Amino acid sequence: MQIIKNPNKNEWRQVLKRPTQTVGDIEATVIQIFDDVSKNGDAAIKTYTLKFDGISLESNIVTSEEIQQAIAKVPENLQKAIKKAKNNIEVFHIAQKTAKIEVETTKGVQCWQEKRAIQKVGLYIPGGTAPLFSTVLMLAVPAQIAGSKEIVLCSPPNKQGDLAPEILFTAHLCGVTKIIKVGGIQAIAGLTFGTETIPQVYKIFGPGNQFVTVAKQLATKHGVAIDMPAGPSELLVVADESANASYIASDLLSQAEHGTDSQVILVSTSQAIINDVSEEVEKQLNELPRKAIAEKSIANSKLIYVENDEIALDLINEYGPEHFIICSQNEDFYVNNIANAGSVFIGDYTPESAGDYASGTNHTLPTNGFSKAYSGVNLDSFSKSMTFQKISKEGILNIGETIELMAEAEGLQAHKNAVSIRLKDLIPAKARISKK
Repeated sequence: MQIIKNPNKNEWRQVLKRPTQTVGDIEATVIQIFDDVSKNGDAAIKTYTLKFDGISLESNIVTSEEIQQAIAKVPENLQKAIKKAKNNIEVFHIAQKTAKIEVETTKGVQCWQEKRAIQKVGLYIPGGTAPLFSTVLMLAVPAQIAGSKEIVLCSPPNKQGDLAPEILFTAHLCGVTKIIKVGGIQAIAGLTFGTETIPQVYKIFGPGNQFVTVAKQLATKHGVAIDMPAGPSELLVVADESANASYIASDLLSQAEHGTDSQVILVSTSQAIINDVSEEVEKQLNELPRKAIAEKSIANSKLIYVENDEIALDLINEYGPEHFIICSQNEDFYVNNIANAGSVFIGDYTPESAGDYASGTNHTLPTNGFSKAYSGVNLDSFSKSMTFQKISKEGILNIGETIELMAEAEGLQAHKNAVSIRLKDLIPAKARISKK
């Protein structure tokens, strides 16, 4: 890992640069595949599944028989673990429900807001080197709680044309309504346009590589919403001399093993901790089954020394990490002042992997600095806030003139007339009210 000491503020942008390609580098590929899928549907999907996943499928729809076979393959202890994690995620997301908000803004003018579920949602579950069945929990559980009617899951098949049994077990457990063996750009395109087998959805959720992230962004140009730009995983740890170097190294490596384009960073006010963590990373790295992947990610990662907590906080907010771990005696300072982070983990005994699996918070989070403007997935991600209003005769009399004056000032005569025609009929009533 590269060690950087006291970088000047004007160097921060370069120091904190992510190891990702720009949108322009891969957008042409994404556009080409989107265009093909929009014109040729499942035929295009089949072509790209063979090209990118190395398998030709007779059918990309997962059958109920496949689901039952998959359930039988998942060990009982793992089934129990998944169910326990599901319960914790349910508890946290159910607590996010909000009641109807109702108020009388003026006498006779009743306004309220209610949540309505997004009816058709698409869940993208990465496969590749690590089939992320935990992401099924993070997306399907809140979708089910919110009340989505169609929950369509897409995930890339392996070389045998199958999905991981754990993905199928978890999807079945969480009420997913349709499971499709398709990954990458073509999956996002299928959910965007709809094909013979893939339903068109209103909103697409889920993390993925850089190609999937750009594909999701392109989907928005075709009228489909997305949760957020969620690309390669990243983690930033802030630590002082009180921190445990072996714990920090384990957290850094837990994210580095996600993929070669992941990035992990340590920001510290202690040079000793930086040295100790560097040694621990090398020691623990050699014991990992996914060493080759983590090693490449570590090459993109940095250990940054700064002089005090204030500088550290400014640098962290500039980076806007997906995951942010606080291992500092001054933890309240960071907790109270962090402005840009997807999810925050506090103290020596709160590893980032707890949030990835079982603490209850959601692990689908904004990456690449998007935590400056985006929230992670939550219950509200699967619903819309709809406003309602009902105005009585007394209400239109109370606000009618206000509407008329504003509409006239904007030069919108029809807007004014829509009120005036009503007030004209209510003048006698208005006179009666004024006499009271």
